[in-house]
Amino acid sequence: MAPDDRILTEAGLTPNGAGQTLLIACGALAHEILALKRANGWTHLDLQCLPANLHLWPEKITAAVEKAVMERRADYEQVFVVYADCGTGGLLQAKCAELGVGMVEGPHCYSFLEGNEAFAAKAEDEFTAFYLTDFLVRQFDAFVWKPMGLDRHPELRDMYFGHYTKLIYQAQTDDLLLDEKAKSCADRLGLAYERRFTGYGDLATSLRQVAADRVRA
Repeated sequence: MAPDDRILTEAGLTPNGAGQTLLIACGALAHEILALKRANGWTHLDLQCLPANLHLWPEKITAAVEKAVMERRADYEQVFVVYADCGTGGLLQAKCAELGVGMVEGPHCYSFLEGNEAFAAKAEDEFTAFYLTDFLVRQFDAFVWKPMGLDRHPELRDMYFGHYTKLIYQAQTDDLLLDEKAKSCADRLGLAYERRFTGYGDLATSLRQVAADRVRA
């Protein structure tokens, strides 16, 4: 049964205690990681998700990840952090190095879901783009509309988004309902709309390497 997005946003996901490697991830990536686990039979990987809404306060991410690593590492042979830098200004990478745990490469999930090289190649031409993933389309109100106060003051839209030109929906799955909702999000923000299928990008590559390393060990 798929985890509930509201729970992933506010509480995260508790590991089930089975497996050799613990993935400590953002709740916004839970569906993608679980899909990759099922597709590849990675039963030796366990998943813990921290609340996705930590992204509203990125200064809290590093401490939350450190706490999770320290609490759980004795129960597993390996811990891997499924966050990119995510607005921590390099602090998360430094902390993971200090703790001796690996993490996904990239500045943010938009980059590694598209593939870091592909995203970087487009960056100069897309600096006025606003990105959404599958999770953020489903949780648009919780992560964009309400935190920015647009539910109470829609007149602020142009102040926040006046310098953006388009919304790019980075689709991890082919879902017509999500596509329609993403178009609606673009309309609400007054932006042009582009759908770009990314699949799981470098997230899949990173987890495949983690899974293989543990199998070889």
